[in-house]
Amino acid sequence: MKRKFLYSELLKRIKEKRRFLQVLSGPRQTGKTTLVLQVLEDSGIPSHYVTADEPGARDTYWLEQQWEIARLLLREHNSALLVVDEIQKISNWSDAVKQLWDSDTRHKLPLKVILLGSAPLLIEKGLTESLAGRFEIIAVPHWSFDEMKEAFGWTLEQFIYYGGYPGAADLIADEIRWKRYLLDSLIETTISRDIFLLTRVDKPALLRRLFQLGCSYSGQILSYQKMQGQLVDAGNTVTLAHYLNLLSGAGMLTGIEKYSHADVRQRASSPKLQALNTGLISSQDHRSFAEARKDAEYWGQLVESCVGAHLMNTTFGTAFNVTYWRERNHEVDFVVQNGKKLIGIEVKSTKRRSALPGITEFSKRFKPHRNLLIGGQGIQLEEFLSKPAAHWCS
Repeated sequence: MKRKFLYSELLKRIKEKRRFLQVLSGPRQTGKTTLVLQVLEDSGIPSHYVTADEPGARDTYWLEQQWEIARLLLREHNSALLVVDEIQKISNWSDAVKQLWDSDTRHKLPLKVILLGSAPLLIEKGLTESLAGRFEIIAVPHWSFDEMKEAFGWTLEQFIYYGGYPGAADLIADEIRWKRYLLDSLIETTISRDIFLLTRVDKPALLRRLFQLGCSYSGQILSYQKMQGQLVDAGNTVTLAHYLNLLSGAGMLTGIEKYSHADVRQRASSPKLQALNTGLISSQDHRSFAEARKDAEYWGQLVESCVGAHLMNTTFGTAFNVTYWRERNHEVDFVVQNGKKLIGIEVKSTKRRSALPGITEFSKRFKPHRNLLIGGQGIQLEEFLSKPAAHWCS
């Protein structure tokens, strides 16, 4: 189970003698805070936990105060751990952390620090700009099918429709309430607090509409020019690409690039839109769970989106790269690459497609390590979702 592994890994790291900043980065409601609190309870190390999500806790002076409290714990107990949640809410946090961390290093104060952030793109930017060589990242992705099944007894169909949000799992008996919770407490909170407040967005309404469009077209290839045609006041394609990148950095929606040997061509390709949690799709759609199951085309879209989200989430923070391939009317749903090793993946669903399966043509051109069929007479969907992408690429 992914979160059990993350728990063990974090506990091991904070008990080591060597000293690195530990950074837990991932979307909202993936269990980062719960994970850390469990580790604190079981570690036996005196600790000071604070969150920058509280009013008045968004400047470096506040951070310095909390750091000093942890230093006092260290002097009293000879070991201490400082945990700062929602670190991205503090202006210039990375520069402040660098100064405090380097000061402790010079004075040989072995204070250990864990930082948590729910805006992965912004966290990564701050780390690489100011804290190079001082940190290790633990990526915390969306919950998997196995985790939702073990924790809540979900069926495969429930996971496909409701996605992997543990905080909303108890609400699915009342679908209106479940949808309202995701729309208000998760989607709007992520957009307004993790994107708008932390980076410049000149057209906030456009970013919201792009997110809605991306969820409705999840699993489909859509050029930026076609996106412009679907959106009012869409601006230029550079703006749309930038906003899609922000949504990806918040763990909501991404654009999967086309596989190509030529990197420049790959980055210039039309993206395959991919919601990173199928709950984001269902919460914005008018269909109930029962209605979605009866709509073969829509359910096929959810199935393919579920596979894509699984691939993206289980490769999050790894060296694996997920793309798609399409040439004329031949298409491979997903291509997973690790170094020189390629895996072609075709999803057997009832969703109508304009392109034909292109595994044979893809194999002729690129000689992949293996090709996988998910569903139909291939690997059963439940089995595929029960293992990370690395398992199928070994």
